[in-house]
Amino acid sequence: MAIFLRGSTYHFRKRVPLRFRSIEVREHVAVSLHTDSQKLAIRKADEIWSQMLEGWETALRGDIGGAQARYEAAKNIADHRGFSFVAAPTLANAPLEEIVKRALAVPANRDGSANQRIGDALLGGVEEPAIKIEKALEVFWEQEADKEKGKSADQVRKWRNPKTKAINNLVSQIGNKEISAITRADMVQFRDWWRDRMKEENLVANSANKDLIHIGHILRTANARLGLGLEDHLDKVLKGHSFKDEKGDERDRPPFSDRWIREVILKDSALDGLNIEARCILLGMVNTGARPSEIAGLLPEHIRLETAVPHISIEPVGRQLKNPQSKRVIPLTGVSLKAFQDCPDGFPSYRAKDTASATINKFMRENALMETDQHVLYSLRHAFEDRMIAGEFDDRMRRQLFGHKLNREKYGKGPSLELMHEKLKGIAI
Repeated sequence: MAIFLRGSTYHFRKRVPLRFRSIEVREHVAVSLHTDSQKLAIRKADEIWSQMLEGWETALRGDIGGAQARYEAAKNIADHRGFSFVAAPTLANAPLEEIVKRALAVPANRDGSANQRIGDALLGGVEEPAIKIEKALEVFWEQEADKEKGKSADQVRKWRNPKTKAINNLVSQIGNKEISAITRADMVQFRDWWRDRMKEENLVANSANKDLIHIGHILRTANARLGLGLEDHLDKVLKGHSFKDEKGDERDRPPFSDRWIREVILKDSALDGLNIEARCILLGMVNTGARPSEIAGLLPEHIRLETAVPHISIEPVGRQLKNPQSKRVIPLTGVSLKAFQDCPDGFPSYRAKDTASATINKFMRENALMETDQHVLYSLRHAFEDRMIAGEFDDRMRRQLFGHKLNREKYGKGPSLELMHEKLKGIAI
């Protein structure tokens, strides 16, 4: 790369590679580096050359690619020449001086004719490709990439799967249509499919409503990111399809009674058929009220048994917690203390995957450890909350131990580990 001084300012000049001659009419490019420092000039020249190569590569892909590639290339060419890409119908309404400025920026070929590719980029001669439903999901992943930050691989999978399932379900019923071509009749058809499926498979309304919510979020996000201008259209076709859940919230599970926990779940040999890690997760919940996923995700350094007050520390290390309040410490008492003493290194079999709840629920059902058909493993968490209420824990301590937000201004440091330990010993099983 030739770097040279012109007056007191460095410039660089370089031959355009032959493979880019179809999209770059200049044989050489010469650029001012706007500096009198040779060291800085070398660095800036490398950066500018890399940007040029990237721009030419993008333009070349547009030259040989499909509609989406050509559109992206046109935007890139316009950007590299100091303009934003504006579609021709919109540009036609722009001030005359803007149109003239763009036209004058179109270089000529060697035969004197205007460069078609650059002209299309600067004057909006490339049509924006229609975005289909499956493409909208790809755009959604790009827009929401920050939501995956801090999540474990399993948490990313759990976050993505419902959205992918919703789009797959929609496409299976109405096809991979362009977003702008989706009609209200299409969405009624999709709703009817869900209605029949709910009846045949005895599913709750929440299952269908989640699909509808995800679909709306994905299509609206893609529309906003790409500036498609379909807000009114999407409102018209997407609204009013949700189902009313006559059965109520299936997550409103009853708590286990203290008697059932003591006499059935903790009965001698009742849990012997459950592997030790799953057994310790179950027992760890009894006197902590922690979520199964929170216990399963604990690292060895988060299980502190040698301190004055044995406790666990639930932290967003290698995973994302449900909410900021979920980060907390919980003293260990009773059978939960014994469980963590048996599993001091945590639960590597379940740490990176969300299978603990399914494994434990299956074992409890098969071994008649559920108090009713409505009970699940999570009912241990509800039972812990009921015991705190019966033990007259104040609201702040209950919320702090449970990982819930305090519904008022927070003052002071809150209850100490020692105080929580003393209170928990009074309700421990």
